[in-house]
Amino acid sequence: MILILLSSVFIIPVLMGWGKIMETVSGSLFGGISGKIFSGILIISLLWTTIAFFAPLNMYIEAPTVLMGLFCFFKYKLYQDLYRFSKKDCLLISIVSFIILFAGSFHPYILDHFGYYVPTIKWLTEYGMVKGISNLDLTLGQMSVWHIFQSGLSNFSDPFLRINTVLLIFYTLYSIEKKHWIHLCFLPILFLFSQSPSPDLPVIIFSLIILNEAIAGNKNTSLLFAFSVFVFAIKPTMIWLPVFIFLYSICILRSNFRKLLFGISVLIIFFVKNIWTFGYPVFPVAIAGPDIFWKPNPEVLKMSSQYAIMKTYDMQYTYEEIQRFSTFDYIKNWFTLPGIKSKINILFIASLVLFSVFAWIKKRKLITFICISLLIKSILVLMFSAQYRFFIDVFFVVFFVLFYKHFDKKKSIAVFSGLGLIIISILSFPGIIQTYIPSFRVGGFMGSLKKEQLYRPSTYEYRKFKSFNIGNLKFNVSENYPYNFDTPLPAISPGYIFDDMDAGIFPQLIDKNDPGKGFIWQKMTSEHKKEGEKVIHIIKNTDK
Repeated sequence: MILILLSSVFIIPVLMGWGKIMETVSGSLFGGISGKIFSGILIISLLWTTIAFFAPLNMYIEAPTVLMGLFCFFKYKLYQDLYRFSKKDCLLISIVSFIILFAGSFHPYILDHFGYYVPTIKWLTEYGMVKGISNLDLTLGQMSVWHIFQSGLSNFSDPFLRINTVLLIFYTLYSIEKKHWIHLCFLPILFLFSQSPSPDLPVIIFSLIILNEAIAGNKNTSLLFAFSVFVFAIKPTMIWLPVFIFLYSICILRSNFRKLLFGISVLIIFFVKNIWTFGYPVFPVAIAGPDIFWKPNPEVLKMSSQYAIMKTYDMQYTYEEIQRFSTFDYIKNWFTLPGIKSKINILFIASLVLFSVFAWIKKRKLITFICISLLIKSILVLMFSAQYRFFIDVFFVVFFVLFYKHFDKKKSIAVFSGLGLIIISILSFPGIIQTYIPSFRVGGFMGSLKKEQLYRPSTYEYRKFKSFNIGNLKFNVSENYPYNFDTPLPAISPGYIFDDMDAGIFPQLIDKNDPGKGFIWQKMTSEHKKEGEKVIHIIKNTDK
């Protein structure tokens, strides 16, 4: 906790300083401390995304960025903004922040932390953005802008990768500074994302803030659209937000095209980033990509698509069985999955129906546009992979729009206190959720409370790996474990090795002496196949 607190006290002034720089160029979406922090996150993320094409996001990038932010923080006396909070507000901020720091000090437990977040951050800090890295490990082709932001702060500002904890403190500042108390109701649920740099947390928080600003009548089209595209760049399943802000800007604010240029620039950076790492504009959709030589193998993409469809049904059916489903089977089987996921699916559809009726009754353009945008997003998710983690943000949006007028300070603090107690109890004693909701599998990976985390956040170490060589690629594979969060680079997950072998291909270095120059796939020669079979034999026997 103490080390996360020190990181927060260090990072927030840096973000405020950079936010001030951005405000002098493009103005502010909203004022105050939270407005500067929000702007700082955007400008630093875009800056580091651009730099990552050419250089690793190591200490030599982090140090001058931090120094510049701190210089502006003190030069413009931004610390004076802190005095604008009343004593009661300062007390509330302190209490909520203490609980946030405590929640963020637990072990990371989201599986993507080990298979996607940490490996991505390691590549970014050691090599930068690597061309065609999806050929090595398809998951790494995502390279979320949020992980770029986390990477640049991971060398000394936030070595424990708790940027999401810092973000929750920012969200608290926004809620209290703007007196929009309903946001406090969401904080306890978001504690579950505070131990990892999960992109789910920033997109939920940022979308609620942007939505709040639109409902409050914010007319800064340029920044509203730019921030909404930024949220989409963090996680493309948030496509509803830029669609909504576009409709809001054109149909309600009557803005001209020029005011969308900043957001379009952010979108172009996002497309170029994905083409560089994945070969197509939007991961994982293999559509409309340019003719470049580092695109992933079509057969591997096909297997990934089939896996995503099976994940829709929680791996309860094979791909062939799903293909034989009738339309009725598609719906029935999705609604009757075992455990908690079927309840979430039912609640999701019920929320959409409820919100659609609400929008029809209200007959307000703003609410209608929100509803249309959510329906567009939901249809796309249902088409590609209807996993609950892709539409969890819908619950927050629906609740916010339905109840934002009904939660004053007293009610919001009461909800925060009750939910906070429940969530902290679950984090401290994970056996509770493992006992009462056994189908919530992630609960099985939660670590229990340890006294050491009061000083240093809990982390895992697993430095067991084996090294192999196929063609010009020397790579490492985690020993008897499916993820490579603690394996030296270049590392490949065992699952992708099996997929590559099934497809008859294997990743190779573009430059045999430098993994940072990128990866391509090549058809396996007879010699490569023999080497690959040895690798698979060793992995399988080690796993036993």
